[in-house]
Amino acid sequence: MVYEANARLRDPIYGCTGTICQLQKQISVLQAELAKAQAEKLNLQCRQSHILTLIRAQMEQPHLPLSPSLHHQNLFEDLSFFDDNASIGSLDSLWT
Repeated sequence: MVYEANARLRDPIYGCTGTICQLQKQISVLQAELAKAQAEKLNLQCRQSHILTLIRAQMEQPHLPLSPSLHHQNLFEDLSFFDDNASIGSLDSLWT
């Protein structure tokens, strides 16, 4: 009751309800940021896994003489499905 009275003095219209609304908005923003960070983490884990798979496959193949630029091109051309500029916004609904 003391907190409510002090909140009403600071904000005579909304009182502690205004504080609660601000905190709820802050929670929503932080949940969205967390969801984006989790999606980015998952994307990076998938990249790492795919790169390791490519490296293992490359090491298991018999060594053929390749020029260095062709070697790097072959190793990384399979990574084209990862788009750094892809919108993560479509994943927001998964986390709310």
